[in-house]
Amino acid sequence: MTRANVVRAILAFAVLAASLYFALSKPARLGLDLRGGTQIVLETQDSPGAKATRENTDRAKEVLHRRVDALGVAESSITRSGERRIIVELPDVQDPRRAADVIGKTAQLTAHPVRTNDGKPAKGEQVIADEQGQPILIGPAALTGDGIGSADASFDTQNATGWYVTIDFRGGGGKAWQQVTAKAACAAGDERRIAIILDGKVISSPGVVQDVPCNVGIAGGSTQITGDFSADEAKDLAALVQGGSLPVPVKTIEQRVVGPTLGDAAIDASAKAAVIGVMLTGLFIIAVYRLVGALATIALACYALISYAALVAMGATLTLPGLAGFVLAIGMAIDANVLAFERAREEYQETPKRGVRTALTIGFSKAWSAIADSNITTLLAGGLLFFLASGPVKGFGVTLTIGVLGSLISAMLLSRVLTDAALSRRFIAKRPGLTGLGSTGRLRTWLDRRNPDLMKRRKLWLAISGLAVVVAATGIFSKGLNYGVEFTGGRLVEYSTSKALDIDDARSAVASAGFPRAVVQTSGKDDISVRTENLSNAEVVKIQDALAEKGGQTTKQRDELIGPSLGEELRQKALIALGVALLVQLAYLAIRFRWSFGAGAVLAMFHDVIIVTGVFAWLGKPIDGVFLAALLTVIGYSVNDAVVVFDRIRELWGAQPKTRFSEVANRGALQTVPRTVNTGMGAVFILAALALLGGDSLTDFALALLIGIGVGTYSSVFTATPLAIEFERFVKAPAPRPKTLKRPPARQPGESGAVV
Repeated sequence: MTRANVVRAILAFAVLAASLYFALSKPARLGLDLRGGTQIVLETQDSPGAKATRENTDRAKEVLHRRVDALGVAESSITRSGERRIIVELPDVQDPRRAADVIGKTAQLTAHPVRTNDGKPAKGEQVIADEQGQPILIGPAALTGDGIGSADASFDTQNATGWYVTIDFRGGGGKAWQQVTAKAACAAGDERRIAIILDGKVISSPGVVQDVPCNVGIAGGSTQITGDFSADEAKDLAALVQGGSLPVPVKTIEQRVVGPTLGDAAIDASAKAAVIGVMLTGLFIIAVYRLVGALATIALACYALISYAALVAMGATLTLPGLAGFVLAIGMAIDANVLAFERAREEYQETPKRGVRTALTIGFSKAWSAIADSNITTLLAGGLLFFLASGPVKGFGVTLTIGVLGSLISAMLLSRVLTDAALSRRFIAKRPGLTGLGSTGRLRTWLDRRNPDLMKRRKLWLAISGLAVVVAATGIFSKGLNYGVEFTGGRLVEYSTSKALDIDDARSAVASAGFPRAVVQTSGKDDISVRTENLSNAEVVKIQDALAEKGGQTTKQRDELIGPSLGEELRQKALIALGVALLVQLAYLAIRFRWSFGAGAVLAMFHDVIIVTGVFAWLGKPIDGVFLAALLTVIGYSVNDAVVVFDRIRELWGAQPKTRFSEVANRGALQTVPRTVNTGMGAVFILAALALLGGDSLTDFALALLIGIGVGTYSSVFTATPLAIEFERFVKAPAPRPKTLKRPPARQPGESGAVV
């Protein structure tokens, strides 16, 4: 074993050991869309007394932290996003009404002496309704929330009089409370009362008890608020009092609620899809590449371990689209192995006397250029998702990026170590047919024998591509795009009923609840989705009750609320992401190849994007963040395919610079067909499993990618390559230089080799 192989083996063992450690020692952080819970995005607003600056937003975040802690929500998360937004995540909280009401209030708490209401109010006095709805006259505030330190809700177990809130003062709060209660203790009637007001509403106006001395008041730095409180009311009041006042008002611009059963179902479906997809992909690769295919399948299983370990080691949050990206990357991870194995087959056919082990070594070396270029284009797509997307879709960008890096380790390290160790055995080395590298395969053999001149009909292929684009564009402009709530604003709520509910009955129930214009559709097998522009938390419950009358027990599975301004912003970001993706890929390809190649690949990519979008328009499928993730993945995959084809064309042209370019392009396209088919089949197995098992959102995601892979496979040969031929007419630069990689000597006449 060479020194390089020893180093690779040690690195492979170290990577696997570290991956196993992290996978077993650290649990994955699940996003709310998998774990279940509520996410609320708040935006700070300007007020007459303060501006919504970064500093005030940070202060508001700290106040919200204290409120959420007082609510007792475990593992909550509150982060600032940008200058004015605060993201609040509340795991396991399924009813957003209470959380939204508590954390979003400005909480201006004041205490006022009550005066005798015998005429016109004097300066600083006002008439207000008490907690019973009766008018009372109150004087200027004697105490504000700044003088309050903490608050706690308790139940009076001794006297069983109910819940009360204990308030501890800070700073001058205790002295101010003592002064106002000292004056009240000397009075009688209403003037003995003190009104405690929260956000302009009296929440309690108790009278000072008789045992408080006149002109002495309540000392000690604390007091109790009593009243007809329920447990939740007392706890909410304590949370508001303890949290203090928000420095600026906040507005809810986004709200997502996911039931825990929906997240469990998504995890279960994705796990099944991964197992089934990996098994089918493994069987296919073994059937095509035999022994080296079996070893690559083992490396593929290790890849799943490496990617998962990297995810938990980084502390990344696994979201629903991210889970789909993790599963998808398993199917795409086989690509590097396929590229190396196809090159190894070619090398063995050219010089069989060198043996399969040498052929495999050269195959890995020659495939590196295409592997690097194709993976970089996918990394660019993942990076754009991370920087330009938001929420769960950003998680997809993270897992896709981790998946690409993990696939490189799997193929270029683990797979290479395993296959090199196996092929170093004399028993195996003497049986090239067993290794799977002894022949170029039936498809490649057939193509080499027939050598069809596909590029002779390049104008026909371009016409077909143009017609497909026209049909897709017709669907986009005639039927329009069904933008999801994420891009339009509004609210989408998904309910499950214990009894099967006819869609007409569901629409009737929603209309009878007072929402005749709501869009009511079936979702999944038996679920009902309701979409409308404006819907409060109370109205969501009202619709749920109306559906329960006809469908039995009704459970809210998913709830998404997007403000109109945020929807417009997300829509603009989606367009920016697509535009940047096109420009970045064009720039990379122009630098890495020639502008003619880059232009052909980008136009083919644009062709793929239009067709996938057009199919969704014709089918009426939703255009949302998950679709955006799929579309950017299609962009990466489309360029990936074109890069592999152009890499081969560049190599062939560099070796034969005087050959007509169309002939070289045709040969390069034909030689890469087996790789494209074999890689595509690996991804198709995974996506088909996701489409069948993944539920609504993952089904649409898988459908978009299945269409994209099919169209991208076609366009890399029949769109990008013909376009490159046409553009090359305008290029004055000479043919690219041949690669400097040392090639084995050509097989001499009379030499024989094992061909299967």
